[in-house]
Amino acid sequence: MKNIWYKSATASLVMLTVVGCNDFGDMNVNPNNPSVPVTASLLSGAERSVGTLNGQVGPGATNSAPALYVQQISDVTYIEESRYKTINFNYSGWYTGPLNSFQQIINLNSDADTKVAAAAYGSNANQIATARIMKAYVFQWLTDRWGDIPYSQALKGDENFSPAFDKQQEIYNDLFKEWKEAAAQFDNGAKVQGDIILNGDISRWKKFANSLRLIAALRISEADAAKGATEFKAAMADGVLASNADNVQYKYLTDLNNENPLYNNYQTTNRKDFGVSDTFVKYLLKVNDPRLPFIASKNNLGEYKGVPYAVFPVTWKAQDISLIAPTLSAQNAPLNILTYAQVLFAEAEAASRGWITDDAKKLYEAAIQASMKQWMGASYTDAAYMAYIAQPEVAYDSTKALERIGNQRWIALFFQGTEAWNSWRRIGFPKLTPAASPLNGGTQIPLRLAYPVTSNTLNQANYLEVVARQGADTQYTPVWWDK
Repeated sequence: MKNIWYKSATASLVMLTVVGCNDFGDMNVNPNNPSVPVTASLLSGAERSVGTLNGQVGPGATNSAPALYVQQISDVTYIEESRYKTINFNYSGWYTGPLNSFQQIINLNSDADTKVAAAAYGSNANQIATARIMKAYVFQWLTDRWGDIPYSQALKGDENFSPAFDKQQEIYNDLFKEWKEAAAQFDNGAKVQGDIILNGDISRWKKFANSLRLIAALRISEADAAKGATEFKAAMADGVLASNADNVQYKYLTDLNNENPLYNNYQTTNRKDFGVSDTFVKYLLKVNDPRLPFIASKNNLGEYKGVPYAVFPVTWKAQDISLIAPTLSAQNAPLNILTYAQVLFAEAEAASRGWITDDAKKLYEAAIQASMKQWMGASYTDAAYMAYIAQPEVAYDSTKALERIGNQRWIALFFQGTEAWNSWRRIGFPKLTPAASPLNGGTQIPLRLAYPVTSNTLNQANYLEVVARQGADTQYTPVWWDK
């Protein structure tokens, strides 16, 4: 395949230099401006985008909307997004940015004309496998938010400016294949350079890919249970995250160029746009959750007081409510991408559904313990854990398995808003009350994001086709797996 060059200028991208044909050998070649993009830089730049994928606080409503929808956080001053003001969300930047970069890494390491030069940054197979895993991860994030999206015809550059929308079911089927094949593609060649997530550790990349398959398999439990169960068991057999040491995180730095967005919001700009929702704080207080001090800060009166959710007009100031704790708001506080607790909650739910023969109660309790250790660190004690799981509101009940798992997953996934929203949409727990006065013309919590306005203006034929097939382009048309 001939290369489709990344056309967006970014700090991390070294562009292709066109060298004229002549008889003077390499005299016209500038060694400081290489003829092939540095794939290590492409990878680092694309991986940096992962910091905005999970619905944490960041620039724009696209990032924070899911965490607001599931009431983990709430607006402090401008009470609009918690009232669902934004309807159409733009995804074009993900196609022209990280997805395009991952595709270029694959192309450069596959094309006979460039693969030898690209191998300077890790074996071709290892680079391709890493890029495939991340590319599939971003595509899953997109389809979970919007439903049917451009997939098989996307990333073709000027070969196709009007890609069709693939059905979400078909996308999921291909994602399973991509993660499985990518994990098997790693070889014993040179380590991948520029990998700022897992530092080229092949064993960790394989666990990450298999765990993504596991989570994706459970996500289709209501839409295609047979396929889900098969993929789930296969992912488990291939090896998933096995301890908190395996947790996959994006590590921010004490550096203005790569600092935690929440730190920027709280400290650098002093905006303090978001705090912990009162819905979330009240529930953790109700169940005496020892993770609360690691999630929320006390207000100026020394109390845990969440931000009133979607309440207008505003009658409070930032000092009156609980902001997000330094565990998550420090300049170099890491962002969780996928955790051992997530995997255990998935296994507990699979056991409760009869997909696997493991003990659902033990897995549920192990998931809570893993989450507590993750959040509390050295402050964790077995005594606090045992007291916590003994409470009637927390103790496993097989007759309320999805409710108990859903409630605890909601807590464990704090600051992973998209994943929390995905869980809530699929199983309906925790029980949440919609905003009292929505600004989007609806009455319920949104179930998806509406397509970018440009989908109708720049790709109208395909847009009209997907709307006719999937349903009205509103926030209340569920995605395929949300049955």
